[in-house]
Amino acid sequence: MDKKIRIAILGASGYTGAELVRLLLPHPGVEISMLTGDSQAGKEMGEVYPQFQFAQQNNKPLPRLVSLENADFGAIDLVFCCLPHGTTQTVIAALPAHLKVIDLSADFRLSDADEYAKWYGHAHQALDLQKEAVYGLTEVAREQVKTARVVANPGCYPTSATLPLIPLLAAGLIEKDGIIIDAKSGVTGAGRAAKQATLFSEINDGISAYGIASHRHTPEIEQTLTRVAKAPVAVTFTPHLMPMNRGILSTIYVKLSREATVADARAALEKAYANEAFVHVLSEGKTPSTHQVRGTNDCVMNVFADRASGRIILVCVIDNLVKGASGQAVQNMNVMYGWPENTGLQLTAVFP
Repeated sequence: MDKKIRIAILGASGYTGAELVRLLLPHPGVEISMLTGDSQAGKEMGEVYPQFQFAQQNNKPLPRLVSLENADFGAIDLVFCCLPHGTTQTVIAALPAHLKVIDLSADFRLSDADEYAKWYGHAHQALDLQKEAVYGLTEVAREQVKTARVVANPGCYPTSATLPLIPLLAAGLIEKDGIIIDAKSGVTGAGRAAKQATLFSEINDGISAYGIASHRHTPEIEQTLTRVAKAPVAVTFTPHLMPMNRGILSTIYVKLSREATVADARAALEKAYANEAFVHVLSEGKTPSTHQVRGTNDCVMNVFADRASGRIILVCVIDNLVKGASGQAVQNMNVMYGWPENTGLQLTAVFP
């Protein structure tokens, strides 16, 4: 890492943008050269987020936030795009062709343009880029990520839902039908913009389901699982909002294939992730908790036998802002530049 690459973060005033700043500040291979945030343009990052009040890189302050229209990409090597869904595609399409891009929105995750229009309510505005983009679930797609110019960073729910299922489907140990994903997320997944549904008094002391049978991460989950199974996979996916800042816990119910056992499922998960830096299978009987991953890029999972014969229960936890967003984006950047995958991501969970 003799020469640092120059980074721009578009939408740095949002939660995923701020998390990228936190992770990239100590990263030995990068320099944060530009931060955009239209609603906060002209401000220091420390004015928007107090944790950055005294932050420095190379003995100088972070760059001030600028508006997107005033952004100059001439001296930038890689762009992290943390802009809202629907607006990102035209922004990325207009970027100079020399830039590598890691997009944290949903705009390039779905390979089928008709599926995108169905779930997001409008036609895709950058179809050529959509065809070029690599879906960056790092543990599955690192070979494609290595040579990609545009990486579509996976969603938080799909990351926690698909990592436990992929090895089991690939090995033919579970049925493709009847997969149920019950997922619970912290409030930061809803973004930083003020909304009535995420006010403290609306969230505190309660749990609520939302997006029932209609959440936009459903086709992303199904796309990944269908590719692995080489046959159509439809899932029942229900997300829930929890009164906590960070974390996702996904509980997944599946049917074992004929003759397969919970021991077979455990062996498949352990084999698939034995050499992975961030995916961990707990020992038998241990239950994953969001406390284990808070603030880290780790994904922790386990498998349990159901009381109902022929069924198993998978439990998987991640930090929605790290492995579910910004951490996985940094992981993908490391792969793109040939750096050790855990560079800048050797993090210990924050507890309590």
